[in-house]
Amino acid sequence: MGLTNFPNGISSFGIPIMGSGVPATFGDVYFVDYRKGSDGNKGKSKSRAFKTLSKAYASVTSNNNDVILIDGDSEVVETAMIDWSKNRVHVIGLNGALGHYGPGARVSIGVTTDTADIALLQVTGVRNTFTGIKFGSSNTLTQAKYCVADAGEYTRWCNCEFIHTGQAAVTTAAEILCNGDSSQFYNCTIGGTAYTVTATSNRACLLFDREIVSGKVARDNYFENCLFLRCTSDADNLFAYWTATNDAERFVIFKNCIFINNTTGGTTMTVGFKSAVTNAIVLFKDCVVTGTTNPIGDTNNSSLYIYGTVADGNTTMVPVQGQAS
Repeated sequence: MGLTNFPNGISSFGIPIMGSGVPATFGDVYFVDYRKGSDGNKGKSKSRAFKTLSKAYASVTSNNNDVILIDGDSEVVETAMIDWSKNRVHVIGLNGALGHYGPGARVSIGVTTDTADIALLQVTGVRNTFTGIKFGSSNTLTQAKYCVADAGEYTRWCNCEFIHTGQAAVTTAAEILCNGDSSQFYNCTIGGTAYTVTATSNRACLLFDREIVSGKVARDNYFENCLFLRCTSDADNLFAYWTATNDAERFVIFKNCIFINNTTGGTTMTVGFKSAVTNAIVLFKDCVVTGTTNPIGDTNNSSLYIYGTVADGNTTMVPVQGQAS
């Protein structure tokens, strides 16, 4: 483990551990193992693990800083949206928790029938954290437009991946619905280059659309060292889309992010970002955008600002300080 201030060392996901490799927490620890576990278990040890994340979520106590550990040897398949309204719960995927993409711990959802299932995971609680997990949706239900609906407060997403293949042909669908207050994404991958998005017009990696989750709006959203990936057959696809002037408040920051449209899908995107928002500043700090005609936006994007150096698809470095348009 090396020398640390903690007698049992530091785990691969960066927090102190107790004996037997269990993360240090004031709360309880639950285990999820889809291959070997059972939702009839108590979930308090790896030999008595739960089968699903939804069962582990039902077992945790809000505001107790409980920890859920997901084994990385199989994909956890959920049959309904997890409506995550509890606070201060921390979910950690094992087997690859520190990479940008390809974590071994995976949670997915297939086709459902409940019209309330707008996503695999809808977060409305406070100060929850998710680390080292791949979230995937293949749900073709009309209402299931998002892989994750982020509508909590101070939620932190670290080293997570988000894919939604079920709505590749649907306009206004997205990998992530952004309705969260002070949401923060670190080293995440949103979207993919291995599947082609065929939707015409505004199909984005990120959708900012006020109160899709009732009473929730994106405020002070922050993305650092994230990858935004797209492979499209329609020039009007986007990395991020704000549908109306009040779809975000205060700021949205992209720092050291890379936006890639894989043009083997047949199309160069016209612009990567489309924003009508006037209630927030959208700031790009030292980002790279490729596979689009315009690196950041067009003259309609009066709220988009670039600071530092931005590289376009031709690797031309464009140092800009001030308004993008």
